[in-house]
Amino acid sequence: MNIIERIAALRTLMKQNNLSAYIVPGNDPHASEYMAPHWMEMSWITGFLGETGTAVITLSEAFLWTDSRYYLQAEQELQGTSVTLMRESDVDCPSITEWLSKHIQGTVGVNPEMYSVNGYNQLRKELNDSELDVLSIDLIGPIWTENRPDIPMNPLYIYDDKFAGESVESKLARVRAALAERRCDAAVVAELDEIGWLLNVRGSDVDFTPCVICYVVVERDTCTLFVDSRKLNNEVQTALHQKGITIRAYEDVFAYLKTIQSQGILLDGNRVNEALYEAINAAVTRKVNATPSPIQVMMSIKNDVEIAGEKKAMLTDAVALTRFFRWLDTEAMKTPQTEMTLANQLHTFRAMGENFKDESFCTIAGWNGNGAIVHYHATDEGCAKIEGNGVLLLDSGGQYLDGTTDITRTVWVGNTDAITAQLRRDYTLVMKGHIALAKARFPKGTRGNQLDVLAHQYMWQDGVSYGHGTGHGVGHFMGCHEGPANIRMDNNTNPIRLGNIFSDEPGIYRTGEYGIRTENLIVTREAKTDSLLRSTGEQYYEFETITLCFYDVRLLDMSMLTNDEIAWINDYHQRVYDAVSPLLNEEEKQYLADKCQAIRK
Repeated sequence: MNIIERIAALRTLMKQNNLSAYIVPGNDPHASEYMAPHWMEMSWITGFLGETGTAVITLSEAFLWTDSRYYLQAEQELQGTSVTLMRESDVDCPSITEWLSKHIQGTVGVNPEMYSVNGYNQLRKELNDSELDVLSIDLIGPIWTENRPDIPMNPLYIYDDKFAGESVESKLARVRAALAERRCDAAVVAELDEIGWLLNVRGSDVDFTPCVICYVVVERDTCTLFVDSRKLNNEVQTALHQKGITIRAYEDVFAYLKTIQSQGILLDGNRVNEALYEAINAAVTRKVNATPSPIQVMMSIKNDVEIAGEKKAMLTDAVALTRFFRWLDTEAMKTPQTEMTLANQLHTFRAMGENFKDESFCTIAGWNGNGAIVHYHATDEGCAKIEGNGVLLLDSGGQYLDGTTDITRTVWVGNTDAITAQLRRDYTLVMKGHIALAKARFPKGTRGNQLDVLAHQYMWQDGVSYGHGTGHGVGHFMGCHEGPANIRMDNNTNPIRLGNIFSDEPGIYRTGEYGIRTENLIVTREAKTDSLLRSTGEQYYEFETITLCFYDVRLLDMSMLTNDEIAWINDYHQRVYDAVSPLLNEEEKQYLADKCQAIRK
């Protein structure tokens, strides 16, 4: 079926179920950042392949809501489909519920597996306020029967305790204690990162994140893993059983929830889907919506083994990055290069590293104006050639058994005489904010939005800013983006905790010219005590920078830096050289020494 035929088939089912509209979001049942093709229902019904979008089909019209990052792509992909683009970033664009309230009457259908509990409740409230009803029903499954990709069937493997730093038995005991505090004796877990952390299991069902598609229900005396048994060999099944984990079929979770006898069941309303919520035994009167879940908080607090592993992964990553930048400076431009060939070469260097498994996200290699597109993604068919003088923004990361890395460096390619004063000023403003956050010292209980100004302050004084967050949480051989805390302007009430790992990545973006972003990973630790801290009696935290890669100091305007900032850069570069150089050959070591030379005004 083509898109028009698919929409017609959907409308037939809508009429049979007395629906005036059907909403198809770009989500999956596990609140995944990267979803398996099996669940790309929004793309299937519209033809739009962007990462963010929601389709709305009425009996006579079809629409796609997406943001400004995808306008051009959507215009091209929606041609000839009868689907109209709704530009949700435009101030005059109505929201989905606003549009529906003005144009239809009756009932709106949605697949509850594709909505979180909280998302579903918000949608239902907004529609009910406009006298529209909501029906939980899957209408895509019955018509997407031809060439629908299967749910991935990649093997599940046990993640060794020597990397995890804590046994499954210990984690389950902590989760059960957290349930008891909330007067619950069961919990539903749907988010794949949380399951991987809790059961010390990994897989490759999801792009860039070593997860397995499954569900888990934790109870007082049992822990049930709902997963397709074809993912498990005999050795893995035995290991799971020895840890007290019962295995049932993936799709059995809904029937199982109907049988649970519990005084209270806990779920994270932002991560558990509405279909699971609706399946819970009606006799369970206490459905406790804990956002964030205790598991999310626990996994964000890295133990000593995890932190040591992250540092080891950073060191392995640093060797790959040093070799890449040396290749870029000395060999790359002897032959034609594109953004894609650079990304591929970086992958080659990373793949040489011990315990490397995959990239942690799709590398962003943005040349000149493409670097100003924050979530730019080059393709073989449409990427820029690296030629002449310019700015390369390179945002990349690796998944190692030891940990997850994420780093951005902005470098100059070509004749340094062509570096403009404006570029130097922008780069230095970004560096000043980057350093200010890295040096922060703050009392226990501080939230990320209270620190965000440190990264923004200098560029604000210059009348520039950036729209993305300054820092996201990072998992341990898990998702590159992790909660519950972050560092951004939004008022996230979750405090920064000891052991949290964040990115530190301010940026400036000049449309059509260049993008600048500088990113390290930082881990939260107790502040080193001094007389001032001892006198206050408060507990203070600070960040330790764990990324190990030099900055392109050729882009700095030295007159804008304070002596303290210069000392910070020099100290950091010395630490980079001391840690990385023993792992390099003599030529690579000399290259790194040149890049880490002390700077001065």
